[in-house]
Amino acid sequence: MNPRNTKATIFDVAERAGVSIKTVSRVVNNEPNVRERTRNRVLQSVRELSYQPNAAARELSGKRSRVIGLIYENAQEFGYLNDVFNGALGICEPAGYSLLLRPLTLPDSKITEHIRQFAINARLEGIVLPAPMGDLPEVLALLREMRIPFAAITPREPAPDEINILCNDEAASFSLTELLIGQGHQAIGFIKGHPDHGASAKRFAGYRHALKKNRFAYAAPLVRQGYFDFDSGRIAAGKLLDLAEPPSAILASNDDMAAGAIFEARERGLTIPGDLSVAGFDDTRFSSRIWPPLTTVRQPIIKMAETAAGLLIDKLNGSATKAPEAPFECEVVIRESTAHLT
Repeated sequence: MNPRNTKATIFDVAERAGVSIKTVSRVVNNEPNVRERTRNRVLQSVRELSYQPNAAARELSGKRSRVIGLIYENAQEFGYLNDVFNGALGICEPAGYSLLLRPLTLPDSKITEHIRQFAINARLEGIVLPAPMGDLPEVLALLREMRIPFAAITPREPAPDEINILCNDEAASFSLTELLIGQGHQAIGFIKGHPDHGASAKRFAGYRHALKKNRFAYAAPLVRQGYFDFDSGRIAAGKLLDLAEPPSAILASNDDMAAGAIFEARERGLTIPGDLSVAGFDDTRFSSRIWPPLTTVRQPIIKMAETAAGLLIDKLNGSATKAPEAPFECEVVIRESTAHLT
């Protein structure tokens, strides 16, 4: 901690590390020709003092990094992340910004240390946070402490005065559930998404709302926990299909889990959609290429990532920024994996 209990300066860092101010500046600006031992000592002092270089001073001195970071959970489905990457990159490059990716594995007891190191070493000016990174209080607190602007994509609880990009997950899940009800399905299984993701709760809420509106009793055995990956979808579907009265349709909270459900059903000799209808969420690239093609919800993920990066760049450049008041609209895409119950 800074012994004077005031905001640390470059002089404090230099004194603690036993180096010159010029050396601290070279380390903070990620310049070459600094011995590794010296660099590590300076970075250790930076962490201990919670020193944050003045971004405005960097800009005035012509030393803006023009680098934006994108921190994501590496266990997420690739299709979703690929769209996020492409959307953000498509905005950053024309604007003269570099986009650096940083995967993290959750849970991570050292997540703030890893992000702080990433931000300092890469000289990040701003950060894009796909879910669930924008749901982690310790991450948000760190970025505010470091005075690094950020844009959160589909956070569970949008932070006031920050850039929040939202999507109508609950309404889309409601519509997809109503589609299955309209096809004559009365026992509809639901596979929840990862509990750390804000979208998971919203999609489950949409499912329950549709059941209630259509006077269907909620049945807890028809709901199973998944984690947004293929294997958890397959396991959850297996538990649903093992019920004495299994569902005639399964709604999975993303396409990867829906693909796992289809795989499990086929392993049991069931046909899709003859014996079991399956629907997903996200409309990732593979959803129209598997067999049968997947009924799902199309999120404008690329557009959402473009908006997040664009508003963040506007903020970094001193322009007024205001996230869209209305959430992005999702669209139900009907394909061959669902059908009327016969």
